[in-house]
Amino acid sequence: MDMAIKLGVTVLLGMLIGIEREIRRKPVGLRTCMVISIVSCLLTIISIESAYLFPKTNEVRMDPMRLAAQIISGIGFLGAGVILRRHNDVISGLTTASIIWGAAGIGIACGAGFYLEAVLAVGLILFSVEVMPAVMKRLGPRCFREKEIHISLTLHKNVIVTDVLKKIKAKDLHIKKVKIKDLPQQENEIDLHVLMSDERYTSEVYYEIKAIAAIQSVEIENVA
Repeated sequence: MDMAIKLGVTVLLGMLIGIEREIRRKPVGLRTCMVISIVSCLLTIISIESAYLFPKTNEVRMDPMRLAAQIISGIGFLGAGVILRRHNDVISGLTTASIIWGAAGIGIACGAGFYLEAVLAVGLILFSVEVMPAVMKRLGPRCFREKEIHISLTLHKNVIVTDVLKKIKAKDLHIKKVKIKDLPQQENEIDLHVLMSDERYTSEVYYEIKAIAAIQSVEIENVA
């Protein structure tokens, strides 16, 4: 009965974490988080019970959390699998990787019988990834109210790049990174990483930049 309670609590808490990932359309979702939590809980139960079962006396001769400790290092392989490097040198998946690690920790806590701590941890995890970012966007520094976009521009012949960059800055866009490349027929290609207000639409910026006469073509992508 005690084992069933531990596994049951683990299923519910793992499900809450998985639902949050499903809502955000992340690769690690409901099923993955639940499986990680359940297996972590099961291995913790086995580790603790084995410590008391195998010795001939009632005295514990082995670390009851020895097997559970290996879960933390083993779960790193799953976490590494969801961390991606995009073509524009942006790293994504770090939050999902930490969620995987957290789901394993919840399973270990439930397996060891720390129900209250596990429930509190899930509440704090959901608060950290859902509520806190929204609060910081309203009350935090300016960087929390900005988003980054990647802009690729092709300029017409004999256009001064500096003049184009000045016109882009004048549209309330903060240029973070610039890469300039020469093309055949005296044309230039510019790759920009730009910070702008989170409330602005990417399509709005697209039309504003496209209206600059010196620009031949525009390609815009949200970085995150």
